[in-house]
Amino acid sequence: MRASTDRAPKRALGLAWRLFTAMSLVVIAGAGTLLVSAMLVARPVFHAHLDQVKALVSPQAKAHVDEAFSNALTFALSVGVTAALAAALVVTWLVARRVAGPVAQAAEAAQGIADGDYQTRLRQPRLGPEFDRLTTAFNSMARRLETTDQTRRHLLADLAHELRTPLASIQATIEAISDGILPSDQTTLSTLTEQSQRLHRLVGDLSAVSRAEERQLNLHPVLVSTQELLSGAVAAARPRFEAKGISLTTEHVTAGNVLIDPDRLAEALGALLDNALRHTGSGGVVTITATRHHDRCRIVVTDNGEGFDPATADQLFERFYRGDSSRRANGAGSGIGLTIAKAITRAHRGQLLGHSDGPGTGASFEIILPIARRGDSRKT
Repeated sequence: MRASTDRAPKRALGLAWRLFTAMSLVVIAGAGTLLVSAMLVARPVFHAHLDQVKALVSPQAKAHVDEAFSNALTFALSVGVTAALAAALVVTWLVARRVAGPVAQAAEAAQGIADGDYQTRLRQPRLGPEFDRLTTAFNSMARRLETTDQTRRHLLADLAHELRTPLASIQATIEAISDGILPSDQTTLSTLTEQSQRLHRLVGDLSAVSRAEERQLNLHPVLVSTQELLSGAVAAARPRFEAKGISLTTEHVTAGNVLIDPDRLAEALGALLDNALRHTGSGGVVTITATRHHDRCRIVVTDNGEGFDPATADQLFERFYRGDSSRRANGAGSGIGLTIAKAITRAHRGQLLGHSDGPGTGASFEIILPIARRGDSRKT
């Protein structure tokens, strides 16, 4: 029978002990160097002074003084170096623990994050700007992970809700046909087709917003004038506005050029115009403007419709978010248009902001893009 020779692995020294050992070696080396240097230098210097007064000192006195100096020097250095070494080792241990403490806390916090506790935060260790930056970056990461986890939970819940309605309708229609309650005619088939198309649009929207948020958009930037961009977006949306009796106008259009993918940015503008169309009643007015401020182009879509609570401005760009949950039943879209518009804008190194003074006061959505500089050209 083979004897078992396995042993538990030795526990590695922690950071505090490693720092203490390293700094202790430095302290010991310094103390040893001081001691040796003093012994080698002090005696010759002392003898040189005695030689200057050789005529006044007898050989016996000189030997006694030399021995007394050697003993005093050795004793003083021994006591001084020992005390200094002890004090230095104590300070070294305290510093090592002070430095190693935040590192251990960061490791524990990182393990907590790995275990799913996204509310874990680190306190500022006050050990210098490097540790402060590390702590700030860790806490920022934890907050983003917490937000991402909450978004994921909300996404799953909202997605289940969005899928449940068309699936339930399809299932109920099929069961009614099977039971002979509904005839298999064109009207019934149109209902099934409408619900299946709703599912198809939802899946397509989810795919589009995922690609956009993950920066996987395939952009083909070209130089485009803002006037041309807005004219195309307004021309494409005008029939829908006229059908609902809403005025769509453009104002203060500048002739500045922007380096963009016209198809993608037209998609973002279309989402903003569709949002304004849904939340503006018949007889309302929607205005789209483009102005230049220094090296930035501001494209603003303004309506005099429902508006929203200013406190929810950031939430408007989250997937499936709607300020009024009752709109779900009224077919107010998939709730992803603004999310896609924001992702497309960010892919163009721009910003998308929403503003409203409150419900019933209308709303405005602003796209901010960098103006094309001289020398910018088409990029593929």
